Amino acid sequence: MVGLAKILVVEDEAPIVELLRFNLEKEGYRVIIAYDGHEALNKLRENPDLVLLDLMLPGLDGMEICRRIRGDAATSRLPVIMLTARSQEADKVLGLETGADDYITKPFSPRELVARVKAILRRATMEASPELEVIRAGPITLRPGRYEVYVGDRRQDLTPKEFELLRHLVLNAGKVLNRDYLLDKVWGYDYIADTRTVDVHIRYLRQKIEADPSNPQLIETVRGVGYRFRELA
Repeated sequence: MVGLAKILVVEDEAPIVELLRFNLEKEGYRVIIAYDGHEALNKLRENPDLVLLDLMLPGLDGMEICRRIRGDAATSRLPVIMLTARSQEADKVLGLETGADDYITKPFSPRELVARVKAILRRATMEASPELEVIRAGPITLRPGRYEVYVGDRRQDLTPKEFELLRHLVLNAGKVLNRDYLLDKVWGYDYIADTRTVDVHIRYLRQKIEADPSNPQLIETVRGVGYRFRELA
């Protein structure tokens, strides 16, 4: 898929659009462009494989577009990389909480951005490959081939990154996984030590699978190290 992938670039600054188009097309990607939020929603009908989404846009902003992507069953698993000139920690966290798979701050290195695009598309391809495996741990049942998660008999919708985090934690139940390990396994590249990414996704994962997220019983925090999925009978 990587060589033929279609990427939707949502960006209102023409020079950045051309920079992205040039570097992505050089790698063999097909690029479609939207200059504002409403146009972006229309371009989603062209079934892109990934969205590069600017945060500050005329009309609908990037946060709202990301919310709509995640709220629509047809696009809920579509990978999204947020682009923004903002560098504050709160903005990064908000972007991830909205459902973005990744976050990169302007000005960015085209080489780094292309590497992140490749990593996310590679991960998406692996996730889409058929598997018959069923993984169980305590009340959790994962069916990777169907991309389904059950807590007891209740199906729970997870974002792609939440699913992968849970899968790695469950497969390593009882072991402490540090944040750098999880960044490497789930995001597939060096995330420039932005381990807050893991913390944000863990927090939202707990809200979906824990009976009481404020007192988690499944995913434990090991202070100063990382996270562990409890071994359950």
